[in-house]
Amino acid sequence: MRAVVVLVGGILLGVATIPAAAGGVDPAAMAFLDRISLPTPAPTRVIFCHGFGCAFRTEIGLGPGDRAHLASLMAAGHASPAAERAAIARAEVWYEKRVAPLTGTAKAKARAGGLGHANDRTQFDCIDATVNTISLLMVLDQLGLMKHHNVGEPISRLLTGGGPHYTAVISEIRTKAEWTVDPWTHDHGELPDVWPVARWKAGG
Repeated sequence: MRAVVVLVGGILLGVATIPAAAGGVDPAAMAFLDRISLPTPAPTRVIFCHGFGCAFRTEIGLGPGDRAHLASLMAAGHASPAAERAAIARAEVWYEKRVAPLTGTAKAKARAGGLGHANDRTQFDCIDATVNTISLLMVLDQLGLMKHHNVGEPISRLLTGGGPHYTAVISEIRTKAEWTVDPWTHDHGELPDVWPVARWKAGG
């Protein structure tokens, strides 16, 4: 069993204990979206969050060209788990650039935080970044493009002098090793931190 805690805008939304999934997506990842009242992403449609705590929600349609491009990016990852993690990082960059003209987030900055950015639709907090990454990972899973990883349970750590910082997680199918996929620590269009969970939790 896994306990899921979701904090948005400094407000604790709830704690739920749910069983781990047998399939490609941990129920805790789905619960993370559900607690912010987001629908399950689909290969044709996702909701992209921005503005802190998912204050702004932009519906993004994904067409055949988008799905073909994702398949092309992920094809290089079939060789090994490490190659797939690199492909996921590239897919995250493509996704950010794909939606930016629709969301106004092309100038999103790393670690945006504080009252100066609250309700700024051009920026993300870590909740936005985690939700968006989970959505992308779920689409990759639904399309059968991840061969070596499942979508794991989101995790958090405490920032120095601040609150919790969340990230999406992938779990290697063969070894069960868990890796973060964290774009919040980078500017728009830069590769996310795809790190072993222990390194991420240490605040590297």
